Amino acid sequence: MLAVEKTESSEQWIPETRLGKLIQEGKITSIEEVFMEGLPIREPQIVDALLPDLQEEVININLVQKQTDAGEKSRFKAIVAVGNRDGYIGLGAGKASQVRTAIEKAAAAARLNLVPVRRGCGSWECGCGKPHSVPFQVEGKCGGVKIVVIPGPRGLGLVASEVAKVILGLAGVKDCWTRSFGSTRTVPSFAYAVFDALKKTYSLITPMDWVK
Repeated sequence: MLAVEKTESSEQWIPETRLGKLIQEGKITSIEEVFMEGLPIREPQIVDALLPDLQEEVININLVQKQTDAGEKSRFKAIVAVGNRDGYIGLGAGKASQVRTAIEKAAAAARLNLVPVRRGCGSWECGCGKPHSVPFQVEGKCGGVKIVVIPGPRGLGLVASEVAKVILGLAGVKDCWTRSFGSTRTVPSFAYAVFDALKKTYSLITPMDWVK
């Protein structure tokens, strides 16, 4: 995996959306407020402003070819994951004729796809109550790939493939088991399956949610 260098374009950011203007005016100061209000993120600079400690990792780069009237057109496709290692993760893809441009497009798309990740201690072997793992077993799918993320006790680490370790680590998950099925060598589908599983940590309703 490759770390991505951040650009300084956010310093000259002029917001074009209502959410961006609210952030620049200081009326919204945290990413939690954005998700609680259900406001859509349409500018990648919004995420940079609210999560300054965001980290990026290049998951995969492929050369893709398209047949046109003028012949074959080759472009690079990049998959980039972003996260703050504390409950937020995003995954995006980008295509361009240059590798760097493809990575920048994928990083911007990943920011627009940012989602919160619910963490907890769902392992019966642990019960410490700290947010070091996932609160319950979740399953993610993409294409012909399926992955199951199982809560693990503290100290276990991430029992997963390299791609899954990067995405889970950026989300702030430190201990878990994983089981994968299907065409797991297809890196883009596998990465999006892991991302889908993490998204479901908030989409699934637990008994504690009913109490709240």
